[in-house]
Amino acid sequence: MARKRRNLNKVEVRENQWFTTFSSTITALLIFFVILYAFSTMDQGKIETASKKVLSGKSTSGNGQSTSALDNTKESLNAKANLNALYENANNFIEENKLGASVEVLKDDSGVLLQLRDSTLFETGKADLIPESKSLMEKLSKLLKSVPNNIIVEGHTDNAPINTYRFQSNWDLSASRAVNVVKFFIDQGNINSTRLTASGYGDAKPLVDNSTPENRAKNRRINILIVATEREKK
Repeated sequence: MARKRRNLNKVEVRENQWFTTFSSTITALLIFFVILYAFSTMDQGKIETASKKVLSGKSTSGNGQSTSALDNTKESLNAKANLNALYENANNFIEENKLGASVEVLKDDSGVLLQLRDSTLFETGKADLIPESKSLMEKLSKLLKSVPNNIIVEGHTDNAPINTYRFQSNWDLSASRAVNVVKFFIDQGNINSTRLTASGYGDAKPLVDNSTPENRAKNRRINILIVATEREKK
């Protein structure tokens, strides 16, 4: 009898092992089908969007905006190349036309600056272009027409007060001078008016302090800014 009981116990153990194996298999199958169902209900559009971002080398930041370090680097290099080319073009033109005594060519992040002393274009305290400036203005018109960039003409003065029947402040004087330069480029230089903007700053942006007559003369100027193409897009 004892031997028979031992045999029965062995049979019960085998039956329990089979049941455990069967349960594990069923559980694994259920998990597998749940995963398949989850994939089948995912938004296909999101999957395709994620795939495209991966293939294009773009990543997504926490605020949902797509960024690309490579694209930013290329854009920066292109902007620098465009600015350098614009500067070389303007500088060569000024040298070839022997305008260096009247025009200084400068470069900054905004574009290329053509800087002229006010005495080259105007009489003291006045905003009408002097006749002697016509040849210079005509040559500058040719330079500006040779590039597609937008142009900003800025008028600047020293801090000496002015109050006449035409100009009640330096701001009035600087703005009127800038407008008259723009009008020449449009009327005489045949430059598209949509490319031109006039701005008057008065004595708000001096190059140097106004402590001496020489410094005040430096601050009285007209700036012609050829806006860099990359900046125009922003």
